[in-house]
Amino acid sequence: MTRTDLPVTLITGASSGIGRDLALRLARRGDTALVLVGRDRARLEAVASACESPTLVVAADLGVPGSAEEVVAAALAEFGTLDTLVVNAGLYFGGELDDAPPAGVDALLGVNVTGSIQLVRSALPTMRAAGRGDVLLVTSVSGYQDIHWEPVYSASKHAMVSFAHTLRRQLVGTGIRVMSIGPGVVLTELWGYDRDDERISDEAAAARGIEVSQVTDTICFMLDRPRHVTIRDVVLLPTNQEI
Repeated sequence: MTRTDLPVTLITGASSGIGRDLALRLARRGDTALVLVGRDRARLEAVASACESPTLVVAADLGVPGSAEEVVAAALAEFGTLDTLVVNAGLYFGGELDDAPPAGVDALLGVNVTGSIQLVRSALPTMRAAGRGDVLLVTSVSGYQDIHWEPVYSASKHAMVSFAHTLRRQLVGTGIRVMSIGPGVVLTELWGYDRDDERISDEAAAARGIEVSQVTDTICFMLDRPRHVTIRDVVLLPTNQEI
């Protein structure tokens, strides 16, 4: 076990995009230990090598039954506590439902819904015992309105927004906050933009996309509110996104 007086933040999908940027941002602040979760250990290790905070890497596929419980167990074995859970990992595909492979549907729902819920369920006993904690779900604008060109993905995000709202109400009085952030187009790998892609500044200037740092700025703002304040929902869109 690593001894630390710092609170502990677990981030899923930490090897790229929003998860990676949030991990690096929190590491620069130096006010939390980190548990970085993703499927690709090598990519997670690359992020961890840039973090000066105490950092644990856990390679796991949340779509595999039992993996969520193993992730939380690994975090507790290393640090003894878990204060903040950022559920960011997710799979995406769009298109006509007729064309969606059954295995792809199962995989998407397994990560975006079942694995995410199981991860939160596994983290709650420790937070309940501490009388405090934060659960922040990175959902999507697709969870706040029906987007017809991505029916399976949109359904998964609607499920998680509903989960966030109902769980928050269950946990009133426990000291545990539950929050959801639903970004629109974020200029990350998911949308075909590598970190150093020269198009990012042009797309942001044209208000067609959001830079990843603007999403993690907002996440930090949500988490940094005084304990008596919960920002239940934020939907963050580029100004010219037509939905």
